[in-house]
Amino acid sequence: MAAVAAVKGAVGATATLAALPSTVARIVAPALTALGSDHPQLAVTCLVTDQAQLRELALGTVDVVLGQRYHHLPETEHRGVEISPLLDDPLLVVTAADGSGERSVALRDLATHHLVVPPPTTECGQAIVHACHQAGFASTARYVTADIAAQLTLARAGLATALVPRTAIDPDTPGIRTAPIEDHPILRLLFAATRRTETADPTNAAISAALRAQRDRIAGD
Repeated sequence: MAAVAAVKGAVGATATLAALPSTVARIVAPALTALGSDHPQLAVTCLVTDQAQLRELALGTVDVVLGQRYHHLPETEHRGVEISPLLDDPLLVVTAADGSGERSVALRDLATHHLVVPPPTTECGQAIVHACHQAGFASTARYVTADIAAQLTLARAGLATALVPRTAIDPDTPGIRTAPIEDHPILRLLFAATRRTETADPTNAAISAALRAQRDRIAGD
């Protein structure tokens, strides 16, 4: 909270945050709760979207972006945008709970599984297709949905195996088993982005600090 409190008194009244749906439960919601406590005068509008909204950030439509970049993709330069890495977030293999402890899974072993995956047009879907190709097989989806709640429901029912970012999974979710990928890990970098300016904007700095504080809590879990 020290980083958030450091900008107290200089924070404005409104701001817009664009965030991915998979970051809402464990990062965005707790961060905005803490931000509201430290800066009650600040009303943050949150645009939850599958797109990282970096173009809108550069245009001034949004103020802060909580976005992602999958590690198999080349890093690209965005003019006028300042990107601050938050954390590496691996995809976990999610199946129905079977009473066994967590153990790593070889991605190639999923070639025979019924998979539930995001559409191949999404960044996550593309990352899964790429990783499966690297592991030597073409992924075949039984279910296709970008809705993580639906993915977890199908996994819990034993109907499919899901590949879900770690921060999108409540560690106390009952009925599921999670396991890391041991051979071809699928990683996304979560980042906070703001417009590049000569002097730091205290409102955007407060939002970014709240996101980092929640990042640190997750890292300590």
